Amino acid sequence: MRMKKVQKQLFVFVTISLLIALVGTYIGSIYRYTSFEYARQYGFSDGVIDEYTLKSYLSRAVTQAEYLTDYRFISDVNYGDRSDDTRMLQSIGAKFIGRAIYQWNRPEIFNDPDFLMEAQKRIEVYHAVDSDVVFQAAIFEIVSTKVNQVPIPAWMFEEFDLPIENRNFDYERMIDPYGKFVNHWGEGASVPDITRLETQLFFYYMARNYLEIGIEAIHFGQVELMAMNDREQNYSSWDSLLTRIRAAALTYARRGTVIIDGHLPMEVGYTLKVDDRLIFDFVSFPIRPIEMIFQSGKVSLMMLNPLAIYGKTKGGITPSGYFVQRSQYLVEFDNWGISDRPGKLNLFDGFIWGYDEISWFASRNASERNEFLIYAYEWINEHDQYGNLQMPGSRVSCLSTGERVQFRANSIAVCPDCGNIEDTIWRLWSLSDK
Repeated sequence: MRMKKVQKQLFVFVTISLLIALVGTYIGSIYRYTSFEYARQYGFSDGVIDEYTLKSYLSRAVTQAEYLTDYRFISDVNYGDRSDDTRMLQSIGAKFIGRAIYQWNRPEIFNDPDFLMEAQKRIEVYHAVDSDVVFQAAIFEIVSTKVNQVPIPAWMFEEFDLPIENRNFDYERMIDPYGKFVNHWGEGASVPDITRLETQLFFYYMARNYLEIGIEAIHFGQVELMAMNDREQNYSSWDSLLTRIRAAALTYARRGTVIIDGHLPMEVGYTLKVDDRLIFDFVSFPIRPIEMIFQSGKVSLMMLNPLAIYGKTKGGITPSGYFVQRSQYLVEFDNWGISDRPGKLNLFDGFIWGYDEISWFASRNASERNEFLIYAYEWINEHDQYGNLQMPGSRVSCLSTGERVQFRANSIAVCPDCGNIEDTIWRLWSLSDK
């Protein structure tokens, strides 16, 4: 009896899945082949980046985690010699280098001048070869008691029209006073509340420091999580902070402009607006593949996937001042760990065959990785003109044992332990330029 019930449930699930796939194919055909008609361009200044320039950058985006960070200050996996990464990035023609510098629960590294100075040197060396490249920093949804070690400079108080004090940042002033997401990342490590002035001070402090060393884009992680008390205020705190950072960019950024994005979830329509204004330049989101239940280890992309961003961003007045029908977006191979059954199918556990997205991708052999990369790149280009695939250049992934390692795109001809997708990225981007 129990077996019959299981069989019936499986039959219902398969039937629904097939129907969704069929409808998704039809809906996808509506979006197919509606690509931007634009000439590739990389010039921007004075706080304005036009729609086609932004598209030019996002269509050449790569995740290159902590590329600018000296080994002494690495937050994630320190994989040693990174000298080949520069060759790889220049070889494929990357123009937007994502998450190139950040700290995850290591705020004290801002106390060491070498953290920013070494990154600035690397930016200057790279720009001597290609001055168009945009480097992105990330400011994430975590603060901890370690922020108490970081002094607040006098210019910060002046910027916010506050009396100058001789003190450090204060963790308790950054978290929700009623306990929302407090200790979310462990004891003494919480999601910051963006409505708290101290959080805004700390985020502005990091952003301003990044702008001064040559950073021209900032990713703000899980924006909605930090807006725990900002929703009722029409996101006025986020709006105020980002406006202040953009104003700082006019003075301190190398081209007077900062390109700002964040993870914006389904609950806000994958777009954050204040009235008719978009307060982010673009949106970032996980790629969200769906497991193919009859093909072990295989996945596909689907327009009707309720957890995916495809076709769903909204339009409005951009931070640069012009109207767009919809926000542009990047989809990335996200990471968050693995399940207790890596490699096994479970349609309801939030994993991809037991892995997060980048770990699933890294677990495939080189041929399968390249096959999926071609499929995903072409699928997105064909189905949604506002979408762009952020190539996985370097990012932390997990082995089936749970060990954290760095996935790297580099060719095995130069880097024997790397992922060997470099040539595929180069071909995809080269062909799209013809």
